[in-house]
Amino acid sequence: MNTRAPVRRYDSVQQDWRAILPYAKGSLFADHTEKLENTYRMFSVSLNEAIDLEQHGDLEKASQGIEIAGEFCARLALGISAVLHAVRQHARHFGIVPNLALLEAANFHSERGQRAARHSNLLSHVLLSERSQFLNKLNTLEEIVDELGDAFIEATEQLGHRILAHSSRLWKFLDLYHFDLNTCLRETCVLLKSFLLVLPEDQLDRFDFTVCGLARARRKSTAADPALIRARRMAAVAGE
Repeated sequence: MNTRAPVRRYDSVQQDWRAILPYAKGSLFADHTEKLENTYRMFSVSLNEAIDLEQHGDLEKASQGIEIAGEFCARLALGISAVLHAVRQHARHFGIVPNLALLEAANFHSERGQRAARHSNLLSHVLLSERSQFLNKLNTLEEIVDELGDAFIEATEQLGHRILAHSSRLWKFLDLYHFDLNTCLRETCVLLKSFLLVLPEDQLDRFDFTVCGLARARRKSTAADPALIRARRMAAVAGE
């Protein structure tokens, strides 16, 4: 297996995004991004339906719908984290460093997301190597996904149990967290393509196996508890 750090063909993330991947890499990219996109669509639709029911005063159906949105949120967060963790593992082990663009705090709507993006960018100015900067961005995105996913599910559980105190504030937070998880998804897709452009062909199967293994954590059929989600992620990482 070739362990040398590959040479980048393009000079920017923008050029990477416009580039055409070779067939094998393109198939892997399409497979993983389509899975994430499908989960996101179900997450988004279920949340929008729950919000619409709540606005029309049907609180019982809204509470049921928001529990479904919480389950899809858990699946999306797990899927994004699996990709990010697999990229981070390969980048650290094989010295693979693709083109990098810093996170934009303005692309996040929640205070959590904006704060994490600003902190990541400040740290990137201190880190000397591109490799360290890349790993820092991966760590930050994974932390944002974990925190927002847990916060979203905690809010859906409160609304699902008809805890009405501060309910309007909780619905607002759900919309913010949904927006920022979408931002993390977009960042992950762009990052994955840049990474695949420099990933050696003979490492594709191993990378694919890692992503699938991390994403194979067992899920409950109902809205998941944040502690269980965190435990599943830890178990998946430990078993990779």
